[in-house]
Amino acid sequence: MSESAKRSTVYFSPDLHRALRIKAAHTQRTVSDLVNDAVRLALREDQEDLAAFVERQAEPVMTYEELLRDLKAHGNI
Repeated sequence: MSESAKRSTVYFSPDLHRALRIKAAHTQRTVSDLVNDAVRLALREDQEDLAAFVERQAEPVMTYEELLRDLKAHGNI
């Protein structure tokens, strides 16, 4: 762990903590490494989702009723 790492207390349910410890031992990694990777992944997914919202911001909005009419008009329902 790097010198710039910050310490934090996180409470896990007993089952989740056990699973983390087993996975850490099985993969020869630390629980901290597993948790850091999981948090990074979650944050990266959030960033991708926000980027997708920005990209689609200019798309026209279609109501549910309009969608149903369109599907019916094209023989899809």
